Amino acid sequence: MQPPQPPPANVTTFKTFQSVKPPEFRGTQDPVEAHAWLKEMEKAFTLTNVGDNQKVEYATYFLKGESNYWWETTKALEAAEVITWYTFKRMFLDKYFPRYMQTKMEMKFFELKQDNMTVGEYEKKFKELSRFMGEYVDSELEKGKKVLTGIEAFVKDSRGSF
Repeated sequence: MQPPQPPPANVTTFKTFQSVKPPEFRGTQDPVEAHAWLKEMEKAFTLTNVGDNQKVEYATYFLKGESNYWWETTKALEAAEVITWYTFKRMFLDKYFPRYMQTKMEMKFFELKQDNMTVGEYEKKFKELSRFMGEYVDSELEKGKKVLTGIEAFVKDSRGSF
């Protein structure tokens, strides 16, 4: 009898992946939570060097409750034998962060003004919404311009002019 062979160098064991304690996802309709779960999974993949062919299998283990029921049904209906991480993300976002909600978040971002918020509250809301804006706020300069625009609108509204 031969001793167990270690996995190939480019394969990360599930135990190694699990050791970084990726979060569970239970199927909330909160798009921020769904988006955050995907981001945390991708961070865990990077940290543990998970290969593309393992990502769906590893991530879906952390789907619990309603989200696991959704996945089991979706997987059974999918014609492809192998579901890539890209395809999984698209299906996941279609379910938990559909396009109309993404558009709604983008509109909230573009309409964001400080109003009655403190600077700290405004910055927090800005950061929350900017996560969904991709290229629009990728550079620090663009982020700074948007923050200043929101604060200027508040100052202008409170003084009557700027």
